Amino acid sequence: MNATSKARTILSRRRFLTVGGVATLGAGLFSGQQPIRAASGGKYFTISQRGGRRWFLTPEGKPFFSLGLNHIDSAPLRYAEAGDVWQKKYGNRTERWLKEAVRRDLLGWGFNSVGWTQEVVARGDLIHRHSPSLAFEEYQWLDMPYCHLLPFAETHQWENETRHPDFFSQDFADWCDYVARSQCARFADDPKLIGYFYTDCPMWVHVRPANKWKGPLFDPAKLATDAGPAELRRLATRYYQVTHDAIRRYDKNHLILGDRYEASAPLPMEVVESAMPFVDVLCFQDFKDPVKNLADWHARTGKPVLWADGAKNAPANDPVTGAGYIRNDGQWYAEILSRLRENPGCIGAHLCGAYLRNHARNRGLRDAREQPDTENIELITRANREAEQWARRTAALK
Repeated sequence: MNATSKARTILSRRRFLTVGGVATLGAGLFSGQQPIRAASGGKYFTISQRGGRRWFLTPEGKPFFSLGLNHIDSAPLRYAEAGDVWQKKYGNRTERWLKEAVRRDLLGWGFNSVGWTQEVVARGDLIHRHSPSLAFEEYQWLDMPYCHLLPFAETHQWENETRHPDFFSQDFADWCDYVARSQCARFADDPKLIGYFYTDCPMWVHVRPANKWKGPLFDPAKLATDAGPAELRRLATRYYQVTHDAIRRYDKNHLILGDRYEASAPLPMEVVESAMPFVDVLCFQDFKDPVKNLADWHARTGKPVLWADGAKNAPANDPVTGAGYIRNDGQWYAEILSRLRENPGCIGAHLCGAYLRNHARNRGLRDAREQPDTENIELITRANREAEQWARRTAALK
């Protein structure tokens, strides 16, 4: 067995938590640790414990289980196949679309928040990009609780074009300060903001074929050496402290949700250890087994956990074009949502929608002509309503 294979064997047994289960190393390691949080004065979302479980707490002091929809982008309405719906129905105004369509649908389908608004718009091996997040004004038009991405580091597992930043450089610190100054300073007083996400599935120790050229943030083989774990811990601590401090210079009020980790990829415990003092929630993308994964992470850390993205896909055909597309499996979502409620640390579930189906990711609860996936929307709505009733009953318990 060569050195690299030996390192992988050691790591798979001792240091990584993946969707398959939890390594014994580090069990109970974080018990009692608290994140660095600014006092909100009752004006912003916080985290609390009632009825024997963790909750988001609204600015009004009400327990809140976040039921969010991800990926909201109006661009599909401007495909040729959509006709003149964008101009005729919404007058070329995003404000009208958000108020008259998106808000109406999300509330009607039982969602109480907005998760990750960026949508996949190009997904080739050379260019894989997402739409911009909603701007501050757009969130105001939508008028719902929401989470917002801060683009501190483009280390997403799907990002194929840019090299990793040097977290120890002044350049990175300056960039983080700009991101926080340009965005957090504007969001700081908004009671509808739940908190800030960072990177979507950071490549701490894994890569994908299209971005193998730049490698992971940290060579996993080093974790089999005596010095490796401390080196990774130093790197991750620098990243989480710089980003945290940049936010807190301009926004002392809102929760820090941090990275949305990929549940099916290796995640070293050193990274989680480093994040713990600087984030309020551990967030995961999980398309396989979010129930087990979130239960494992909460049991090991005592930290609130959020299913930040995930869905089960069901192939279908477009009734007009005949082209294949992907439907959300509403029954699977309902089952997962019901079982997540058994986890006393789970504080929310955000469905990988999207709201509108585009040609890049080819998934959405409405198509470019705004025709709904009625069958699955009904299943999703019923599940959300049941979760809302459960949350109301459970939060009332002492």
